[in-house]
Parts: sequence; C-alpha cells; structure tokens
Amino acid sequence: MKNDKAMRSLNVRLFKQPQDYSSCWQAMKSFTDVRQKDSIDEVWLLEHEPVFTLGIRERAEDCIDTGDIPVVKTDRGGLITYHGPGQLLIYLMLDLRRLGAGLKFLVKQLEQATIDMLGEYGIQAERKANAPGVYVDGRKIASLGLRVQRGSTYHGLSLNVDMDLSPFDRIVPCGLAGMKMTDMKSLGVTAKCDEIGGRFVQLLAEMLRYNEIFHDLVESSRDDSE
Repeated sequence: MKNDKAMRSLNVRLFKQPQDYSSCWQAMKSFTDVRQKDSIDEVWLLEHEPVFTLGIRERAEDCIDTGDIPVVKTDRGGLITYHGPGQLLIYLMLDLRRLGAGLKFLVKQLEQATIDMLGEYGIQAERKANAPGVYVDGRKIASLGLRVQRGSTYHGLSLNVDMDLSPFDRIVPCGLAGMKMTDMKSLGVTAKCDEIGGRFVQLLAEMLRYNEIFHDLVESSRDDSE
C-alpha cells in the first residue's frame, strides 16, 4: 500500500436494528454504482435477520437442509454461509485505487484486524492458507466474501459474536466439509456487537491509514430509511 500522508476519511454507519439481507445488498451495490473519485469510503456495522447466502462459487451439494431460512444468491466471492442475529457484519465500501492496495492485501488486513481484536479479548486466533477467514482451535469464527466493482469493494466480513450456530449444521459452511463454527460467547466473551465492531474499525483504520473517521448511528432498517 502506498505510504502517503493525504487526508483519508472513513464514514462508519452503525445500524441498531437487524437488517434484511437483500435490501442491504442492493444498497451497497447502489452506493458503489454512483460513487465518485472523491466519495468518502464507508463501513457498515450491522446484524442480519436469518438468511443463507450463496457466493459466486455456489455448489448445490453445500445446501444440506436450509428449511424455512431464506436462501439468497449474491455476487460476492466464496460459497455458502449463514447470517443471523448475534453475528457482526462488517461491510466495506472502500476505494482500492485510492488506498493504493490490492484485494489480497485488503483480505490479509481484514484477517489481521480480526486476529488482533480477538486477541484483545483473550482469544488466540489464526488464518489458514487457501481458506480465507479467521479460525480458533480449528473452528471458524469469521468469514470473508468481497466483490470489486469499478475499483471499489462491497460485501465484507462476518464475525460470530453471540449467535445460534445450529443453522451452520444445515450447510457446508464456505464449502469446507466437516468445518465447525464457533463464536465469541462460546469462548467466554460477553461484549456486544456494537462494542466489538467499534474496536475492529479502529484497528482496521489504523492499518489502512485513515486519519479522519465519522460515525453515523442508523436507528431504522434499510427498508424504513430508503
């Protein structure tokens, strides 16, 4: 990444209510479609209503028994995963060209920010070669799936904080046969998603050299606010 001292701003939106996945996805796409060279980068912190999402590498055999939970085909990288209450979604609308960074570099920084943040809560985590995400004792705690359009990213990272993990048993998470999931609550952490998200953004902003951060609290759902 380029080492410059230019003013680099980041707008962080914290959504207080669980969000409908499809509405959020369309909002990210719309933001990316209309953004200009001087548009401020954004990070959205939120939780979703229960949903399975399929990445562009979707495989039918990874859907074991989705039952009454909706399944949405998306344009992000990766395979199938689950989102639901108690899982922190970190959506990243970042201009890679302005950051002077490539996608592989950003993925590495996202993983490292997650590892560092978990370490502050006493959780020793690691990355795995050829399997993007963050793992604790062989179990997956954070998943990654991004899309790049016009040099900018959307979609992002999901971190299991305090959630019902049983829906993961109804799929092959991220296409990793036999992979078990865990969350921060199971590992002894009682912090809430908003606190954890705030600390994650601080760490990532330092890594990517953002020197001006704005915060926006969104009380309504995507549907209500549009």
